[in-house]
Amino acid sequence: MAKRTIALISTGGTIEKTYDELSGVLANKLSVLDIMLASLELRGIDVRRVALMNKDSLDMTADDHTLIAQTAGQLARDTAGVVVVHGTDRLAESGDRVVELIGTPASPIVFTGAIRPYELRSTDALQNLIEALLAVQLLAPGVYVAMHNQVLQFPGVVKDRGAGTFVKAGA
Repeated sequence: MAKRTIALISTGGTIEKTYDELSGVLANKLSVLDIMLASLELRGIDVRRVALMNKDSLDMTADDHTLIAQTAGQLARDTAGVVVVHGTDRLAESGDRVVELIGTPASPIVFTGAIRPYELRSTDALQNLIEALLAVQLLAPGVYVAMHNQVLQFPGVVKDRGAGTFVKAGA
């Protein structure tokens, strides 16, 4: 049975933050995605890692959102699906930008992130990555966010800061 290729775009965000001993803060210095992936049984897929940037999403510019959208759109043409690991504060802006620039991509594009970094004992990071990797294999072409045991389709996805997750606008 041939393996499907899934692209995994790394942009930074809380999910990838690590503890910087010198400054005493969590920061986007290096990616922990390879460690997370190594702990998973990924039969039937090859994950193609694309390290696009390593930023807190609050530091992203309009050009960053456009670069993410263009890269995801290109990879959606070349692979069976794309997972974008992204900071949650501006994840919706990137998802909306994909819809604006591309419309319906050739294969599913699924955004995910975390409210708490992978390095913390109590984290949603690994669960959200697993959900996104499964969702991208099951969904029809479109742009989605998969986190916290739900999948929502763009446009109209917003972060509910009080609940610490994503919801459909007006829901």
